[in-house]
Amino acid sequence: MRLEQVRTYVTVPPTGIGGSFWVFVEVDTDNGITGVGECYGVPVSGDVVATMVDDTFERFCRGADPHHLETLFRRVYSAGFTQRPDVSMMGVFSGIEMAVWDILGKAHNVPVCELLGGKFHDRLRTYSYLYPPNFDTLDNTNEGRPDVYHDGDAAAESAIRFLEMGFTAIKQDPVGPYSFQGGRELSLMELARAEDSIGKIREAVGDQADILLGTHGQMTTASAIRLARRVERYDPLWFEEPCPPDQVDALKIVAGATSIPVAAGERVTTRREFYELLKAGVRIIQPNVGRSGGLWETKKIAAIAELFNAQVAPHIYCGPVAHAAATHLGFTLPNFLILETILSDFHDQVAHSSLRWENGWMMPPSQPGLGIELNHTALSDNPYESGGRLHLEMTQVPVDSNNKKLADELD
Repeated sequence: MRLEQVRTYVTVPPTGIGGSFWVFVEVDTDNGITGVGECYGVPVSGDVVATMVDDTFERFCRGADPHHLETLFRRVYSAGFTQRPDVSMMGVFSGIEMAVWDILGKAHNVPVCELLGGKFHDRLRTYSYLYPPNFDTLDNTNEGRPDVYHDGDAAAESAIRFLEMGFTAIKQDPVGPYSFQGGRELSLMELARAEDSIGKIREAVGDQADILLGTHGQMTTASAIRLARRVERYDPLWFEEPCPPDQVDALKIVAGATSIPVAAGERVTTRREFYELLKAGVRIIQPNVGRSGGLWETKKIAAIAELFNAQVAPHIYCGPVAHAAATHLGFTLPNFLILETILSDFHDQVAHSSLRWENGWMMPPSQPGLGIELNHTALSDNPYESGGRLHLEMTQVPVDSNNKKLADELD
């Protein structure tokens, strides 16, 4: 059995939830097996990602035995005389590697989790971001829609709705906007607004749900510590990426200054970068299997985390294929904590999945491979046009330390 060809599909989720576009791949073998994967967060236009997938597969994967995953990883990791973490190349490879695992599971007639060490858990706990009812885009300032990101009352109402769906953990980032300038000092108004929002969520859910403080690296070290001290009494399960991902020493200082566990990892890749986070005191790592180097590399990352008594909470702000792959991986990890999950109509439409979410939990996989197949009709009905928004974007203006504006008021 040899890897023969790759096809790439770029689609645009009409809700915007999960990112501006998703990149899926299908890999065929010479004996007729097809595997599916997903590339996460490559920071270029979707059609350019597709070209990168084609080029990478042609150079390093075509004709290879799909069992030789270590060889495939080392070839791509070393591409162009690099041999260092590269989020773009690892995003491309992660999608291909995911599809290869799907092939192996189908070839051996077992779920992928059984090839990654076997099922350790009986079910996986999940969480969701807070979204407004009947959401249609990520723009949280649309007229007539409750602002669950900046309005404490709307956030509390949304939290109750997700609690009633079965979730026992919910996440919110109350301190946007995110600026290209890097870490910034939050204004007193922003700090007070965030404190009010987290407090009202805690009042609404009581001890029935964990609160995940899902910030996105937008703070200076000092500002992150100020925010942590304001919300510690609400006992968040974690404080996510309080400082930019290139500020590892800052994460270490924040981790030492608060009782809230620091989480990070969605914007880094391979065991090298995760090892640095763990040494800095991050105790909840958040790899996205569509960027972190694939399932095999992420399994190694999780094993290193065990040595630091750290837990794994896979990041899944993307499409359903990466979610399926992270589900299989999560079932094998002794130090698994919780899995990000997005419930939307388009996530269900764009792929046919055998995986089951029930009342806040993912049930064990039962079908060979990843247990998910692309719906090509849905892909065709939601095409990507070159030059559109990147998967996620930042405000392209500096934000001062007395900011009172939201993102759409700055751009």
